[in-house]
Amino acid sequence: MLRTAVDIDYTEQEETVARYAKALGHPVRIRILKLLADRACCYNGDLTEEIPMAQSTISQHLKALKDAGLIQGEIMPPRVKYCINKANWQEAKTLFRDLLK
Repeated sequence: MLRTAVDIDYTEQEETVARYAKALGHPVRIRILKLLADRACCYNGDLTEEIPMAQSTISQHLKALKDAGLIQGEIMPPRVKYCINKANWQEAKTLFRDLLK
């Protein structure tokens, strides 16, 4: 009998790598992560100044990155603060390094 993906028991590590990979699956998200990772502190401001896209589109990408746990942020109008989630960012780098050896 052929098993479906739902029938397979994945390890926690496999689930985590898949979650991070899905979040990294768009070039805008890669750009956002690069911008945030290059900063020593959190980014306060409008990312549309850095990435020429509609704020609503950038917000959707930020939500995907936040849901995956790669970034953290606070929306307190008129200020928005975004940071790399350092623990999860390090975990993602380690997991991908191990996967791609």
